[in-house]
Amino acid sequence: MAGLQELGDPLEEGALGAVEPHSSCLAGNRLNLDVYTEGCHLFLKLFEARRDEVEQVEFLRLSCNETSITSALTKIPTLKGLKSLVLKGGHTRDEFGASQRGLLASLPQRFRELSCLTHLDLSFNTFVALPPCITELANLSCLLVCHNSLQQLPENFGQLTKLTFFSAMKNQLTGLPQSIGELVALQRLDLSENALESLPEDIGNLLSCTELDLSGNLLSGIPNSLAHLQSLQQLHLHSNLLVTVPASLARLPNLSRLDLQNNKLRSVPPEIQSFPFVHLRGNPLGEPEVPLQPDGSHSEKLPKLFLEAGKDSFTVTPEGCRVSLACGVQFCFPRGAASTSVTIHFQKCSPDPHWLKLKHHDILLSEVLELQPHRIDFKAAVQIGMPYASPQRLHDREIIIRTFSGQSWNDLGTRVKGKGKKRLACCSVPHFSWFVVVSRLVENERKVPEEGALLFSTVDPNIKVTFPPGVTKETRTVKLQVLPVSAEELQEITDDPETVAGPLLCLSQNATVDFLQPVKIQLPLPPGVTGLTLDRSRIHLLHGDWNAQNWDDITDQVVLEFTHLYVLFEVTHFSWYWLWYTTKTYIGGLAMEVYKRLRMYHVNFIALQRKKDPEQVLLQCVPKHKVDPVLKKLHDRYRGPEPSDMVEMFEGEQFFAGFECGISIDADRPDCIDGRISFNFFSHLKNVKEVYITSELDRKANSVKGQVSFYRGGIPENIPEEVTKRRKGPDSHWLATLPIKLPKLKSQANEQPTIQNGFSLPPLNLGNAETGYLTQSNLLSIAGRIGADWQSIGINLGLSYQQIQQIKYNNREDLSSQILNMLFSWAQRNEKNSDCIDKLINAMKASDRQDIADEITAIIVLGKQKYRESIRRVGLDQESSTEDSAIAMV
Repeated sequence: MAGLQELGDPLEEGALGAVEPHSSCLAGNRLNLDVYTEGCHLFLKLFEARRDEVEQVEFLRLSCNETSITSALTKIPTLKGLKSLVLKGGHTRDEFGASQRGLLASLPQRFRELSCLTHLDLSFNTFVALPPCITELANLSCLLVCHNSLQQLPENFGQLTKLTFFSAMKNQLTGLPQSIGELVALQRLDLSENALESLPEDIGNLLSCTELDLSGNLLSGIPNSLAHLQSLQQLHLHSNLLVTVPASLARLPNLSRLDLQNNKLRSVPPEIQSFPFVHLRGNPLGEPEVPLQPDGSHSEKLPKLFLEAGKDSFTVTPEGCRVSLACGVQFCFPRGAASTSVTIHFQKCSPDPHWLKLKHHDILLSEVLELQPHRIDFKAAVQIGMPYASPQRLHDREIIIRTFSGQSWNDLGTRVKGKGKKRLACCSVPHFSWFVVVSRLVENERKVPEEGALLFSTVDPNIKVTFPPGVTKETRTVKLQVLPVSAEELQEITDDPETVAGPLLCLSQNATVDFLQPVKIQLPLPPGVTGLTLDRSRIHLLHGDWNAQNWDDITDQVVLEFTHLYVLFEVTHFSWYWLWYTTKTYIGGLAMEVYKRLRMYHVNFIALQRKKDPEQVLLQCVPKHKVDPVLKKLHDRYRGPEPSDMVEMFEGEQFFAGFECGISIDADRPDCIDGRISFNFFSHLKNVKEVYITSELDRKANSVKGQVSFYRGGIPENIPEEVTKRRKGPDSHWLATLPIKLPKLKSQANEQPTIQNGFSLPPLNLGNAETGYLTQSNLLSIAGRIGADWQSIGINLGLSYQQIQQIKYNNREDLSSQILNMLFSWAQRNEKNSDCIDKLINAMKASDRQDIADEITAIIVLGKQKYRESIRRVGLDQESSTEDSAIAMV
């Protein structure tokens, strides 16, 4: 490792604290500590012991997955000669094997003093806005902020006139500032995998740009000014929503690659299409555009369609209709919404926690509803109504439908219809994708113009935010959320009767720049505290970052004004704010502990069958990070039972009330891996629960009926009496006993499945004798030719995005197993369908694999010939019999 000598010794001996001034672990001008455990801690020790030498370092790398990174940030601005700084996350992995984001969400303003800095890498962190100090680094030539949560770039981003490379890949950018065109030295610009819907004309001023990557966005068009980029060599525009591209791109003299794949292009200017370096695969080229049909009268009653259980599709005509599914989902397609008859496919998916990202205080209330075709454009908005599990509290929460755009989850305008168990969350959508119902903290929103405004919380009207005139030049949107914290809950967590706190306040805005004038915030004083009797030494105002990774005491940084009931203070930027009244002198760690308890935790149910007694089943509820250790511990005594249905998700006690009718484990489920069943839900639960399911019935002939028993805290309201019959002791704990059912054991088939590359292949034949068969051997041959196109083929075969991701995760780094899993799982489900072979051929053609489609056709033709020959040999062919009779007559 350049710049370090014998650095491994003190780490191996656990002697980080033993670094002495005469230590020789620092050498040269490079200090790369991101590969060492507690590297930030070591940096602080080195800085303390050998400050003069550390301040001469020009190249520094630190890991942002360490909690001590915050302390290290305060020392970095003293390294005046620093030229390259890497502060990346991604050095640790979660239980799913994915890289974890770093802890950085902001940078100290003193970073602007790093006048020599030319290279800055902040990738894999949690920034939602670019720190203001970055645009003041005048000599910066390379900036990387990949894999963050940036929503916008600051308006003064163009100040970085020496920037030659900028990458903001994998963020949430929805637009670009006009000043982007002032980056006259920029040579490479990577904005792929964001949410850009349009580009400013000023992007055509990047005259030095040689490579521009805009793939994976939501662009429907690009400005003509791109034709001014005479130095451009590579332009990546694949995976957008482009319906047209300007012919002027053909005039770019140095262009060597133009990637337009997977867009909505029906035609391309002939000047562009003639170039050999233009890639157009995945576009509906040559397909006619369907004209918009005149909208009929909405006062007319629409036809109604009721789908019975087991159906997974229905057809919508231009006449429109109302559709009710057996699972309770409802649709309203207005007249003219579909210009031609369209077949809509639907399915309910179990939510993958690695895919469905929830905020700290969100509660999942439904399974994921997938509607296909994805991104089909309707001519009028379609109404969707989704049933959901009612949350326990409604005063400080609201119901919203969240949709997946292909890159991120977004909230839709939602209204609630019905009462009790017949409630529906309803929204309007222009196209189809994935949808889920979520309960979130009530969000109050207000547009703030230059004249100023007033925003208050509907959850607690005592919380107000006052925007004075001149606070902003352009209208911006401000959002406010409040999380009430009861005194009883706080004292239970802190075990301190003298500690009280007000509600937790979250403020956010759609702009990335601070306000031009201070904004005044009014918070109610904590319960039992008044402005006339309070001890000011006990008041603490806490400030948290966007992800509440830490809480800082800012009491001394603001001017607090007290009235009899409120405290008022002024800020210029938004985040989390929390008012405490306590005897503690330092409460940052205490607040963090309380915040963690207020979060919704993700918990798993795992069901295991005792090996020696299959009728006894162990059902455990454990935090998700403890699932694998628990399974490993119980591996010798238990095995996984048969797959089960997904259980509806509830929060807290309401989840357990949902077990009132029992859990039926009687169907295949795609997320059952190695016999392990996981029921996912979000709750405050932290303790482990063990339950046993027993019965004297023989599972070879009957299904087993047993019961589930578990302990829980205080008895909630609206819980059925039979659920709370058994109590234990005078405390608030109670024992609930609910029914459960396991299926009868399936008989083992005589024919054993084939094992191919460690993957179990079921014996099957697709088709029939008359149309020709595709045997298991044929499918293996086809699988061997598919290669990296397997995901596209899987989607065209009807597999959902979630199923594709599950196959990738289950067979990581094994392409062959991924292909076999995809192809044979589809074949097994479609074995009895008469048109399954046609579907397979069409899927290959749609994936641009005509070679495989021709191979399948050749196999089928050969099979038909063999079938006809065998019929003729036994004299059963009608045509053959006719020919024989004619010959006999002659």
